[in-house]
Amino acid sequence: MSAILIAILMLGLMIGLIFFGVHIGVTLLGTAILGMWLITGEFSAAGSLLTTGPFYATFDYALAVIPLFVLMGLLANASGASSDLYQAGFAWFGRLRGGLGIVTAVANAVFAAVTGVSIASAAVFSKIAIPEMLRFGYSKRFSTGCVAGTSALGMLIPPSIMLIVYGVLSNESIGKLFIAGIVPGIILTAWYSVAILIMAYVFPRILGDPIIPERMSWRFRFRALGKSASIFSLVVVILGGIYVGVFTPTEAGAVGCVGALVIMILKGRFNLKELHATLMEAGFTTASVFLIIIGSQMFGRMLTVSGMIGELSELVTSMEIHPLLVIVGMLIILMMLGAFLDVVSILVISMPILLPVVEALGFNLIWFGILATITIETGLVTPPFGMAVFVVKGSLGDAITVEDIYIGAFPFLMMLLTTILLVLLFPSLATWLPGFM
Repeated sequence: MSAILIAILMLGLMIGLIFFGVHIGVTLLGTAILGMWLITGEFSAAGSLLTTGPFYATFDYALAVIPLFVLMGLLANASGASSDLYQAGFAWFGRLRGGLGIVTAVANAVFAAVTGVSIASAAVFSKIAIPEMLRFGYSKRFSTGCVAGTSALGMLIPPSIMLIVYGVLSNESIGKLFIAGIVPGIILTAWYSVAILIMAYVFPRILGDPIIPERMSWRFRFRALGKSASIFSLVVVILGGIYVGVFTPTEAGAVGCVGALVIMILKGRFNLKELHATLMEAGFTTASVFLIIIGSQMFGRMLTVSGMIGELSELVTSMEIHPLLVIVGMLIILMMLGAFLDVVSILVISMPILLPVVEALGFNLIWFGILATITIETGLVTPPFGMAVFVVKGSLGDAITVEDIYIGAFPFLMMLLTTILLVLLFPSLATWLPGFM
């Protein structure tokens, strides 16, 4: 049996085990060791992979950014920052037709710049935004679809756990990837807001029968804005510091953790029990991500030893197909995977195979990283396993069906696809800002 055939079989076995519910990290480790054993015919070679792989996969200063940003997001959420953001948006935009939908999109964008996790955004705003939208007469479909759809901003707007993992897999600068996500993130937020306004004025039945809130005084508006000023300041310090080179992404994570803790204390939300629970959650999340990264690096090494990566790169580059069509094909595959797997799993499965091909075709890996991120995020609102949809469903129970949430999220899925097309056709949207670093 050829080494390439063994690699293909291991790829199929890995996907099968994941669908049967085996943890992605354990699956990657197991198939990598088995594949190496079969390819070399020596268990000692597979054993050496197990002894050295975890060390070299995690012995990287850049990986310290993962626990730091996870902890920062959890501390910021515990401080009540998400509620403050929504209340500030409500005070300023709540009286617009479709205003609460726009508030949800904008608040999600700002919250994404702190948490970096889409599912966290969906969970938080399910509890904050949906009750308010329903109270003011918005339909259940629109309210739930809006929260599920706009949560996709969590993985695009920096700092993003997904961009960190991509940076590790591609050996690209995490700082540049963070900055590259800013312009597409702003564009996607604007698209969401425009789509909501169009629905409000052209297709008002989609929104339900919203009640316009009472006029709020300027004093109330500025007071609400003042309550959220701390979290805005934290975002500016983190992203501004990375952009101008004051500190690295890892140092930015440390600064963010201290800043989020200070905000928590100033808002009177600090207590030892909450801090302990937050630290434990950050530890569990970090351990899970690191296990996946270790498995990914070992699986990628097995694929390289098999020769599959080199053969695939030569095959694609020798084909008489426009390189951009190859990228489109990759994005379609990522979109299909996004409908079944979680985002980190998709990255660690696909990138060891796709990145050498992208590089061989001469494309910018930072640009491709932003494209892949937006594409994979479509899976959050795509049947049958849209994670954001199920998070929203879980918050409402039997009050609404999963099908209704998917229908409500459909316009936001269209905005995601439009943004993918824009970044695909105009790469400078992702590469312009990093070029100044």
